[in-house]
Amino acid sequence: MAKISVIIPVYNTQKYIEKCLDSVKKQTYRDIEVIIVNDGSTDKSEEIINSWSEENKDIKINYFKKENGGLSSARNYGVKKANGDYLMFLDSDDYIDENLFSSMKEYIDKQIDVIKYKMVKVNNENGEKNNVQGPVFGVCTGEEAFRKLAGNDLFLEVSCIYLYRKDFFVINNFRFNEINKYHEDFGLIPFVIVNAKTFVSTDIYGYMYNQTANSIMRNDDYAKEIVKANDILGHYDNMLKSIDMYKISNKTKDLIKRYYTNTAIIKANDLRKEERKKYFKEIRKRKMYKNIKPISFKQTIKRIILFFSLNLYLKMR
Repeated sequence: MAKISVIIPVYNTQKYIEKCLDSVKKQTYRDIEVIIVNDGSTDKSEEIINSWSEENKDIKINYFKKENGGLSSARNYGVKKANGDYLMFLDSDDYIDENLFSSMKEYIDKQIDVIKYKMVKVNNENGEKNNVQGPVFGVCTGEEAFRKLAGNDLFLEVSCIYLYRKDFFVINNFRFNEINKYHEDFGLIPFVIVNAKTFVSTDIYGYMYNQTANSIMRNDDYAKEIVKANDILGHYDNMLKSIDMYKISNKTKDLIKRYYTNTAIIKANDLRKEERKKYFKEIRKRKMYKNIKPISFKQTIKRIILFFSLNLYLKMR
């Protein structure tokens, strides 16, 4: 049986970490190791982890503590310490269904490079659950998978809803960006997908995304929204620098560029007037409009509009 390394970065999640760890212990798939990376927590997370570890010695736990470096840094650290055949990234304020790994055994046994499962949004206040929809399809190449997912799956880039064959992940030297710390999944996962020789998208709902008040995606600090927008641009720039390193078709490269462009443009919706103007200048400087390949008269018009007015383009979407 293939071993699965569950990498759990922890930063000040004392309210949720025990439930997260319990969900891993309850897995009906037994060949698991837990890689906990305490990324400089200042609350009682470490105390809870140590107590939990003492009470649950029947599960293999590797605990590491490091200075705070951000989620990307913690994940990259965890990959280096993992000994499993597969990697899974689990955020410490989320949890997983007890049958998640068992449900994917068919694909694990076939050594599929990347196995996609589905997310369930859980409201932390009332327990309400919402299944996130997305394309389901059988084994294909990563390039074929990206074409099926792009534009049809709003959570394509979420790293936590994939199981990765470790050798594939490591040989390709995949790393989360530690400089542009926000939207780190957006900066990496599209490349992971397109480089997979084998990929499958299942209908297995097993990842419980806990919508907490402190979730990065729900943070109301506008100053952070500005940083996040700049990080999106940073990920776009890194994409252009690295895209030719990979042996993928020109058609896929064009699709990736369009995907990054559309995401960067949509991000403008989170910015207010003055910051949006500055953001638009950065988009124009990068000539992102060239990535919108027109295949119809309407798309030609939209490309022209993007060149002149980001606000009007956003209204047309």
